[in-house]
Amino acid sequence: MNNKLNSDVLRPPSLRLLLGEARVPLEVLRFLAAIRRLDDLPRGDGHPVMLVPGFGADDWVMSGLRGALCKLGYQAVGWEQGRNLGMRPDIRQNLVRRLASLQSRHQSKVTLIGWSLGGVFVRELARAQPEQVRRVITMGSPINGDPEANNMMPLFRLANRGRAPKMDREGFERRKLAPPVPCTAIYSRDDGIVAWQASLEESAPNTENIEVRGTHFGLVTNLQVLRVLAEVLTRDAKISDRR
Repeated sequence: MNNKLNSDVLRPPSLRLLLGEARVPLEVLRFLAAIRRLDDLPRGDGHPVMLVPGFGADDWVMSGLRGALCKLGYQAVGWEQGRNLGMRPDIRQNLVRRLASLQSRHQSKVTLIGWSLGGVFVRELARAQPEQVRRVITMGSPINGDPEANNMMPLFRLANRGRAPKMDREGFERRKLAPPVPCTAIYSRDDGIVAWQASLEESAPNTENIEVRGTHFGLVTNLQVLRVLAEVLTRDAKISDRR
């Protein structure tokens, strides 16, 4: 599959897909009911996993997914930086320190999982500190195509007191290249926030793209996503054991 995108024709998700995000409460209820039993999912090897929330969200939003990963045997933790309102120098420095602390404490490379804007953050963290990262997993993250191929601009303007955020297109183009670690991009064609094509990694020996069904906001409470995470993390553990 050729994942090279034509950003000239990439647009934000349609109004139909955006309205489909209203299904999130049902997705949450199904997820909460199902994670009581995780018998059919592979168990983990206990290595550390850090989850980073999307724009406007905090660790609580990802607590269900984090708890499920803990039940599967991983040392799953949040980013502990409060609400994600965008990257700032102190956030960047704190993430570098937190990654180093997790790697040192557990004597193991860390898997980084980022939802939406959080996926952008973890890719850049892995680019800066690849020796401490086992894998990067993004979920509905705007990492490719066009930086405006999403329906988040009104929220960005609200967070910036009505001003449209300055687009660093040169930086965005540089960031399209995956960091030098294994990278998995999870995406949904039902995503009403980020154009699904913009959530794909470019084809490379260290990248893969995995499709699930569901809304953008529901990716953190999506049973398919949890299964993908469990299977990918188990695969990494087997590779690590063979080394």
